[in-house]
Amino acid sequence: MIANLAELAPCFQGLVPSVIATAGADGEPNVTYLSHVYLIDAQHIALSRQFFNKTTRNVDQNPVVTLIVYHPISFRAYRICARFERSETTGGLFESMSARIDVIASHTGMTGVFKLISADVYRVLSFEEVEDFLAPSAPELEALPGPSVGGGPLTELRGLQVLSERIARATDRRSMLDGVLTALDELFGFSHSMILVSEPPREDRLVAVASRGYAGQCIELAVDVGVGLIGTVAARLRPVRVAGMGAELRYGRAIRDAQRAQDAGGCARPEAPLPGLADAQAQLALPLLAGSRLVGVLAVESRDPLCFDEWDETFLQVVANQIATGLDRFRSPEADTGDARKLSFVFYRNDDCVFVNGEYLVRNVPGRILWKLLTQTARDGRREFTNRELRLDPSLGLPAIKDNLESRLALLRKRLEERCPDLRMIPVGRGRFALEVDAELELTERDTA
Repeated sequence: MIANLAELAPCFQGLVPSVIATAGADGEPNVTYLSHVYLIDAQHIALSRQFFNKTTRNVDQNPVVTLIVYHPISFRAYRICARFERSETTGGLFESMSARIDVIASHTGMTGVFKLISADVYRVLSFEEVEDFLAPSAPELEALPGPSVGGGPLTELRGLQVLSERIARATDRRSMLDGVLTALDELFGFSHSMILVSEPPREDRLVAVASRGYAGQCIELAVDVGVGLIGTVAARLRPVRVAGMGAELRYGRAIRDAQRAQDAGGCARPEAPLPGLADAQAQLALPLLAGSRLVGVLAVESRDPLCFDEWDETFLQVVANQIATGLDRFRSPEADTGDARKLSFVFYRNDDCVFVNGEYLVRNVPGRILWKLLTQTARDGRREFTNRELRLDPSLGLPAIKDNLESRLALLRKRLEERCPDLRMIPVGRGRFALEVDAELELTERDTA
């Protein structure tokens, strides 16, 4: 007897397609398959609205639907009766569902075509097991012992302590990352894992700097932001978990092939290969965040489609936060030297690119503007500047018409907040701002990188 919908959590991982039945105002039924039913809480589920035009029309006329979901281990079937409540096109639920769909779309070359229109929320009215769906099992099978569960020598808390100590005591980035991935494998069974970070000057690309379980093959992996599972996590700054990856890819390719047949393939893009295991069935990736700034991505995967659940996602989020803190510590020069805070800026004249403490900051017109502010501050001690003087400075290369100066200054201000909080642009009046510096400035100008 199932007392709570949450007890059916494995049914909502998308491993086995579900069935939805609707009826129009005239009572004519329509039955179709769903790749995924999302569990929100004990009283609500969500369905992704993408291509089901007939289902959508029926729900508009008759908001009550019936679903059949299947347990991927016991193969039992459960009937859910639900009523449509609302459609969401923004917010956390929409973003989570959309990110998962974007991953499949990216891997199958359907980015921009295979996408979420809305997250449709339904209130569960009733649920029950479908009786006599399975034939009775043989008595000899019933007598077999069940699978063993748990039993590792370390509790979850003790394992977190080990991970925390390895991060805190590491003397360099490499030993910290290798130690964390080794502990995740040996203590918790995450046998295939990798950590990717952004390396200057390509802030739109992540590079694998540590991996476990791939015999070294992933060390050279590079992923563009927005592409595939890891790139989607980096772009959206939220974790994404995909179960039954093989079935999801087959579904996405089927949609792509149908679309090709309609428009002669004009919409399809090249497929993006899976990042590590070519036959991965379960993937989980989490952003490594220092404040609101992306430091990198932690990704784990498995050939077992049921390998990861909500516990894994929650646990690894704690680990990811500690990894991000460690990475942020090792990217800071003063943490290694013990010197007073110093901002070392380098300006490259060939592409107007500015780096701070070895990290890419900004380029092009915002880069030229920042360099002008820094040089005058360091040389003359100036702290306040006006928009007018920037517009009249020919060295900045602003167009005579529609210079978009305010937009460029807003971009520069935001970039400083994210990557260089010791340097701030503070408005002090109409068309005027001040440059506040909380560290010693060191300026270097070079021709090329």
